[in-house]
Amino acid sequence: MDANAIIEIVVGILVITGTVMSLISSLGIIRLPDVYNRAHASTKSATLGILCILLGAFFYFFFTHGVSSIRLLLGIIFVFLTAPVAGHIIIRSAHRSKVALADISVQDDLQDYLDSQKNVESK
Repeated sequence: MDANAIIEIVVGILVITGTVMSLISSLGIIRLPDVYNRAHASTKSATLGILCILLGAFFYFFFTHGVSSIRLLLGIIFVFLTAPVAGHIIIRSAHRSKVALADISVQDDLQDYLDSQKNVESK
């Protein structure tokens, strides 16, 4: 087995893993009960899926063709930094707009934190 075959296997595993994670993310967006869980599914697994696919493409072009694509690296960095932050902002704005949790949710940590901050400020 030569080096190109090993690189192609690693790239294939990364791309397939990224595709499966993106599929899981899309199923989570469809099946989960409220905006908080849906945002969690879309930011965590979709980000991981996209990062795996872009990393597989980067490895393929770098080791097979000897080209290091700054666009792929910037895409990886951009997705890694912006998707979780955007998900956090969306969830926080939904919470501040008083979007209700699903009936199966058992606790609201952000509300507990905000209540404790109000108690500290009032003292």
